[in-house]
Amino acid sequence: MDFGNPAAIFASSFIIALSGALMPGPLLAVTIRHTSRRGFIAAPLLVLGHAILEAALLALLLFGLVEWIKGERAVTAIALVGCAMLLRMAAGMAKEVRTLRFAADADGVGAEGTISAAGGWMRPVIDGIVTSASNPYWSLWWATIGLGYLLLSRGQGAVGVLAFFSGHILADAAWYLFVGTAVSAGRGRFTDRAYRIVVGACAACLAFFALSFGFFGMLRLIRSL
Repeated sequence: MDFGNPAAIFASSFIIALSGALMPGPLLAVTIRHTSRRGFIAAPLLVLGHAILEAALLALLLFGLVEWIKGERAVTAIALVGCAMLLRMAAGMAKEVRTLRFAADADGVGAEGTISAAGGWMRPVIDGIVTSASNPYWSLWWATIGLGYLLLSRGQGAVGVLAFFSGHILADAAWYLFVGTAVSAGRGRFTDRAYRIVVGACAACLAFFALSFGFFGMLRLIRSL
């Protein structure tokens, strides 16, 4: 692979990011939840939130934050805080299950009304940020694989960094927009029971990832004592 070529940087970044995005994780569960509830528009909004967080992290990495992220205490803190945040999201979803109704209207916006211009449109963006930040494996990826690619791409200046980041984000967008399309396309055939099953499954997935992150964080905390 010729990392002196921005096109090669873009292609390799896309492939590696896509392989990571395809693995089930908290963001996938939240994407299914939001798109089944709000329609396809939720998918790009979630990706936007994810991209905002990654752009901010990329900027911080360029200014030397990586040494802090790679630290044992930082990884432990991210895992434990992430566990708490994801458990809270899972509990909120589980609490809604029994009373949820799926009523898609002609505009494709259903389940608990319309998306308001204020909190409604911002909710998926915020959840995209929170869900990504809650995942300790996300920060570890950026502190290892992501940092390595960043250092290689910096050799080509701003063009190289842009090629790396755009390839990475487009991979995430390709997968989650595909998921959003698949889920929203089936919304018209959803019954209330099917909708509740989807939400319950997503809540269970988030709880599983939360407990996994908590176990991961506790092990590191115990080892550090």
